Amino acid sequence: MFSGIVEAVEPILAAQTLPGAVRISVQKPTDFNDLHLGDSIATNGVCLTVEAYDQKTITFALAAETLLILKMDAHTLVGQRVNLERSLRMGDRIHGHLVTGHVDSLGKVVRTEGQGESWFLDVEVSPTLSSLIWKKGSITIQGVSLTVNEVAANRVSVCLIPETLKRTNLKDLRVGDFVNIEPDYFAKALVHNFGDQLKSILGDSKNEL
Repeated sequence: MFSGIVEAVEPILAAQTLPGAVRISVQKPTDFNDLHLGDSIATNGVCLTVEAYDQKTITFALAAETLLILKMDAHTLVGQRVNLERSLRMGDRIHGHLVTGHVDSLGKVVRTEGQGESWFLDVEVSPTLSSLIWKKGSITIQGVSLTVNEVAANRVSVCLIPETLKRTNLKDLRVGDFVNIEPDYFAKALVHNFGDQLKSILGDSKNEL
């Protein structure tokens, strides 16, 4: 489990295509000095398991399901700068929101625009996520915990503050880029378990109004 507060941004140094998987090596942040084999690290919002590490690199394997959802290709990964976050420890403060690292789908950047100290980012998301995203709710984009400013149709707008731009790779995004999207974990649980009941309750409420 993660909080969506990025700790470091580092490049992918190598990528190797394997049968049904891709193995990547990411430059190790200098302060990631408590790693163990099997640790979970959110990498652009994707929960990956540490397979190996040394003073300079961390190695992960991207499994078939990850490659399918995120449409990753080893040939395009090398050189990409990725957001990194180690998993939460019990008792830590949660400065973002609870993030699982289980990315649901890709979104497409349709607007990036600076206004003074703020930077606005609009992303087109899959229609299947519409019931999980609402104004002032939480969303994870590239592993970054963000508050939804506006949502219209399948377009989500967020506002990035200077600290977020400094600490993440979101400032590198351009219109047409694809990003990893994870909606709010609790919203997914509610809709999965009580979706039909919620629709019924909301429908009844509207009729009463």
